[in-house]
Amino acid sequence: MARLVSIAGEAPDGWPEKAARAAAMVFWAGTHVFSIVALLVGWELLARSGVFTHFQLPAFSDIVQRIWKDGASGDLWVNTGLTLYRALVSFIICVVGGVLIGMAMSRSTIANWFFDPIVSIGFPMPKIAFLPVVILWLGVFDVSKITITVIDAIFPVIAATVLAIQGVDRHLIWSARNMGASNRELLTQIVLPAASPQIMTGLQVALPLSLIVTVVAEMLMGGYGLGGAMMTASRFANSTGVFAGIVEIAIVGYILVKAMAITRRRLLIWHQEANAPSTA
Repeated sequence: MARLVSIAGEAPDGWPEKAARAAAMVFWAGTHVFSIVALLVGWELLARSGVFTHFQLPAFSDIVQRIWKDGASGDLWVNTGLTLYRALVSFIICVVGGVLIGMAMSRSTIANWFFDPIVSIGFPMPKIAFLPVVILWLGVFDVSKITITVIDAIFPVIAATVLAIQGVDRHLIWSARNMGASNRELLTQIVLPAASPQIMTGLQVALPLSLIVTVVAEMLMGGYGLGGAMMTASRFANSTGVFAGIVEIAIVGYILVKAMAITRRRLLIWHQEANAPSTA
């Protein structure tokens, strides 16, 4: 009987290890959000200290109430949906166009001769300077906002694709050719898989850049969208609405970046970097 009680009172196999892992996960999750929580608490205390007026720095609790009110009225979802639509459509165009142009530059002397000067000049320059021209040609609607975003965000994808393909180990290509691989098999089974980690890095740069340029275009062109809503609030001296827009854009950007990091890990699960530590 004592033996049965002893057995019944024993912890399940591996329980201490599982508990330790769970505690470690909670601890590290807490450290990741500690700085954000400290920032928000400091924001709330500073706003209520009287150092700044409510117009200069609304309390974070007031910002939350404003976001809740916008969500209840539906304005938040309309503006967020439009901004995401423009940013993601632009990003998809950048992915397809940037990868294709980068592949062409890597594999064709003529394509490299044509596109290399354009990329070399266009990459470092502030592409937002083309916005007045885009407005003159296309107006101030979705097409113009998507166009200026693509102009700005496609260059990192092109550059990453070119460098990635040029950096593929030549021994892999030679070995595949010696085994009778066709050009299509060489591209799809050797070159693109080997280059995909660096291409994904270019995409991870292009995605937040698409969101940033979309918001800037909305601010300058007006209309619906998170950027447009912020400028409307600013014109009416609605400080709470402006800060609410900042928080909303920060949340959307964080979600997009984390989603992209998770997608990268899933797509590159076969790669050695999948086993490396990640913050996503």
